[in-house]
Amino acid sequence: MRFFFLLLAFLLIYSQFLSAQNTKPNVILIITDDQGYGDIAALGNKIIKTPNMDKLYHEGIRFTNFHCGTTCAPSRSGLMSGADGNRAGVWHTIGGCNILREKFVTMPDVFKANGYATAMYGKWHLGDAYPYLPEDRGFDETVYHGAGGVGQTPDFWENDYFDDTYFRNGVPEKFEGYCSDVFFREAIDFIERKKEEPFFVYISTNAPHSPFNVEKKYYDIYKDETSITEKQKTFYGMITNIDDNMAILDKKLEELGLKDNTILIFTTDNGTATGVDKKDGVEYGFNAGMRGKKGSQYDGGHRVPLLVRWKDGKLVGGHDVNQLAMNYDMMPTLMNLCKLTKVPGPSLDGISLAPLMTKEVKEWPHRYCVVDNNRRQQPQKWQKSAVMDDEWRLINGKELYNIRKDIGQENNIAAQHPEKVKEMREAYEQWWDYTSRDFGHYEAYKIGVPHIDEHIITVHDLHTFTQVPWFQSHVRNPKRGKQHALAQGYWMIDVQQAGEYEITLSRWPRESGMGFSDTTPKLGEESNYYDAMPEGIVLDIEKATLSIEGLYLEQKVDMSQKDITFKAHLAEGRKQMQAYFTEKEGLDFAAFYLYIRKL
Repeated sequence: MRFFFLLLAFLLIYSQFLSAQNTKPNVILIITDDQGYGDIAALGNKIIKTPNMDKLYHEGIRFTNFHCGTTCAPSRSGLMSGADGNRAGVWHTIGGCNILREKFVTMPDVFKANGYATAMYGKWHLGDAYPYLPEDRGFDETVYHGAGGVGQTPDFWENDYFDDTYFRNGVPEKFEGYCSDVFFREAIDFIERKKEEPFFVYISTNAPHSPFNVEKKYYDIYKDETSITEKQKTFYGMITNIDDNMAILDKKLEELGLKDNTILIFTTDNGTATGVDKKDGVEYGFNAGMRGKKGSQYDGGHRVPLLVRWKDGKLVGGHDVNQLAMNYDMMPTLMNLCKLTKVPGPSLDGISLAPLMTKEVKEWPHRYCVVDNNRRQQPQKWQKSAVMDDEWRLINGKELYNIRKDIGQENNIAAQHPEKVKEMREAYEQWWDYTSRDFGHYEAYKIGVPHIDEHIITVHDLHTFTQVPWFQSHVRNPKRGKQHALAQGYWMIDVQQAGEYEITLSRWPRESGMGFSDTTPKLGEESNYYDAMPEGIVLDIEKATLSIEGLYLEQKVDMSQKDITFKAHLAEGRKQMQAYFTEKEGLDFAAFYLYIRKL
C-alpha cells in the first residue's frame, strides 16, 4: 500500500512537471525572401492581396522601425545568432562570405538546449557543407534548398520551384508541389507530430526571390493591373501564395488547440527586390514612401515588417512599437518571452524588445545601430552604410536625414547639424572596431570528418575577386552575357584527419549524370510567370589542376569522362585549396563542383 501511494505521488508530480513543460510557448518564425515593407496590403499597398498577413497585423504587435541586413545572408546571420551580421562573419551572399561563424550559438541551439523540438524549412543560406548546415546548427529536422535560392549553384540540379528535390537533414529527397507549399506543408506535419511538446519552427521561404516562378493562377490575380510591371505581377502572386499558406498554418494551429500559446512571428530579410520599379520616369509598385530597395543603405533597403502575435502572452491588440529595433534583437527577445536559459558562447548584440511589446516601459534607452552593404571579399569602411537611431539616419558618413520628418530621405541636412553628424560618425567608428575584428578570418569547411563519407563543395563558396558562378544558369553557360562567370580563386578547408584523400573535380553536378562533353537543353518555357534557364554549353577543357599549399598536381582531361579525380595526402589543419580547369585557349577557371572523400 505504501508503495502504491508513493507511486501515485510520483505520477502526480510527474504529470504536474509535464503540464508545466507544456505551458512553454511554441514559437513559429516566418521569414520571406526579398519582400519589403510595402509589399503587404495592411502597410498601405492598395494592389497586393495579403489578407492573412493583414490579419496578423491587426491582431498582434507591429514594429514600424524594424531593420535587418540589406541582403539575404547578412540578415539571416543576425537573426539566427543574435549578433550583428558582419560580426557573425556574414557580410556577403556568396564567395565564402555567407558562412555563419562556427563559434556563434544559434537560435535553435538555445531552444534545443531548453527542451524544445526544433525544425527549419526553406532557405538557410549560412553555409552549404559541414559544419555549417542547419542540421549542424541546432535543428532536429530540416528540409531546405541549397545556397540562397532555388536553382542556385549548390542547390539540387534543375530545381525550379515545382516538384523539386530538397535536402532532408542533408539527404536529397524529391517533393511534390510548389516550393512554398512544400515548406509550409512539412512545417505543419512537424507541428502535428510535436504538438505535445514545445517547439520552435523556422519557416524561411525562398519566395518571392527570383527566379519569378509561380502557378499561373497566382499571376492571374494581378494580370490586369496596370500600375505594376509584369515581373511585379508574378512577385505579388508569389507573396499571395505565401499568404494562403499562412492561413492554412493558422487554421491548423487552431484545430490543434495551439494557436493561443504560440508566438507567431512574421518578418522579411531585406527591403523589396521587385516591389518597386522605375521605367521611363514612371514608378511602379509601392515602397511605403521610402527611398531605395534591396541592397540600399537607405531605409527602403533594410526597414522591414515585423508582426508578432501571442494571445496567452498578451501580445495582441494591434498596437505599434515605434522605437528602433534590429533583427538581432529577436534572439534575446524570444529568450526573454520563453524564459530560456542562455547557452555559453559569444556575447549577444541584441536587446530584448519584450518590454516594448508588453508596454512595461515608457522610457527606452537611446541606441545607435548600423547596417551596411559590403558585397565583397573584404568589407570596406563606410561602404553603403547607415547609422540609425529612433529619429536620424547618417548615410555613408556624409548625408544626414531626419527620418520622422523626411521618410523618403530627400533632404540632406548634414550641414545644419554638424554635431549630430560627428556623434553618429563616432558611433560608426565604435561599431566598425567592434565588428571588424575577425574580418581577416574566413570560415573553413571541415573535411575528413568520420561521420561524413563525402563532402560536396561548390564554386558558390570560392574566395575570389572575380565573378562567382552562384546560379545554375552560370554553370550552364558561364560565357553568357557581358560578364564571364568563369572564376579563379580558392576555398578554405580544414582537414580534421591527416591521410589519403580523393578529390574529384566536375564540370556538372553528379546528380545531372553529365560529363565534360555533355550539354543540357533549356529548362522550362519562358512566360510571364516562369523564368526559364538557358541551355548549357560545352567547355573545351584540356587539363585539371589541384593546388593545396605546397601540393601541386596536374592531369590531362579526357572529355569523354564525367569528372577527374586526384589522390593526395593531406595533413591536418586549415588550408587554401585551389582546384581548377584550363580551357584549350589557356583560360583557368575554378571547378564548379568538388567531391572530397577520405580513403
